[in-house]
Amino acid sequence: MHHFSHRGGELACEEVSLAQVAEAVGTPVYVYSTATLERHVRVIAEAMHDIECLIAFSVKANGNLAVLATLAAQGVGADVVSGGELQRARRAGIPARKIVFSGVGKTREEMRLGLAEGIYQFNVESVAELRTLSEVACDMGRTASVAIRVNPDVEAGGHPNISTGKAGDKFGVPWDAAPAVFDEAARLPGLSVVGVDVHIGSQIDRLAPMRAAFAKTVALAKSLQEAGHAISRLDLGGGLGVPYARGDAPASPAAYAEMIADVIGDFDGALVLEPGRVIAANAGVLLTRALYLKNAPDRTFLVVDAGMNDFLRPALYDAHHEIVPVKAPRDGDETRQFDVVGPVCESTDRFAVQRALTGVAGGDLLAIMSTGAYGAALSSQYNARPLVPEVLVRGQQWHTVRRRPSFEEMIQLETYPEWKS
Repeated sequence: MHHFSHRGGELACEEVSLAQVAEAVGTPVYVYSTATLERHVRVIAEAMHDIECLIAFSVKANGNLAVLATLAAQGVGADVVSGGELQRARRAGIPARKIVFSGVGKTREEMRLGLAEGIYQFNVESVAELRTLSEVACDMGRTASVAIRVNPDVEAGGHPNISTGKAGDKFGVPWDAAPAVFDEAARLPGLSVVGVDVHIGSQIDRLAPMRAAFAKTVALAKSLQEAGHAISRLDLGGGLGVPYARGDAPASPAAYAEMIADVIGDFDGALVLEPGRVIAANAGVLLTRALYLKNAPDRTFLVVDAGMNDFLRPALYDAHHEIVPVKAPRDGDETRQFDVVGPVCESTDRFAVQRALTGVAGGDLLAIMSTGAYGAALSSQYNARPLVPEVLVRGQQWHTVRRRPSFEEMIQLETYPEWKS
């Protein structure tokens, strides 16, 4: 579900013309719908209404402060994977008591930041990390609430680069070693081991692998409780897929919640979920302008002003995203096959191959759909191209929530050395 539709022959976000945004801000530009963000939070919360649950938005999906503040107003927490993301979440108004710190490579400085803020829990992924966190907590005179991430060796399906729950992946402690890791953690000072954490990947469209991983995790949590560990939380991560292409039908949040309720059964404790993509993806589009049509012997290239530095998912994952002309096609418009490509000096700088588009010509605006997650968050200034601005829409109002930097701003951290002879 999203709030992008053609109104009066032009694509709009809620009640705002995307052509108007492009004219005022320039292209490329990300545009987000407040109504879609809020609706997706509401759908997940309503689906989980019978279960005590912290919904911790995965900040890596979209860390824009205005987006995070919008979600904070809906009562959402944050799942962070760096000190910078933790500070973004706090700056946006997300309470520390609703922040989970994940990731395999937390530094001592990041641990100190989380402890000083008093976050909800650290998701710890190795024995070495447990020992380091114990030292840092003791040095500060604090106690760190910890959930230990386990690797259930479950294949999630989908792209291998976003699969995180197989034995060969870098995430979590090995399944067979988990009981011994929990025993060691319980002996370490400065730690309060309160939970079991699992996350098997992203863009998962079937519930079966999640069910398998969750069932193993619940069984482990219960066995740990029986062994005397004070396990009071299950963190089941995120990963629920979204419909990127026509015909995609990933499992619904309602079906996901029903599966979770069935699997956790009589487990006595709280639940943490870390949705990111399912909240933000379909809430955003990337507006880009067609620059040129370029004919080749076997194809026609549609060259646009957005590049892979602005939107990396197609180059990184060969990801499919619908591309919609902002001006609605008219009866009789020609439908042609295009390779939609950007200006970056890489052959991977393409958004679609042999994509059928109707009534498109040079100068036209296009919307690359479902780019609200891992769009701006993965962008860079490669080829000395400025970061893309971001716009947030609410009803008839819109605001630039990140502007495009000038060239001087892009290079302001760089200096010439003053070599001494």
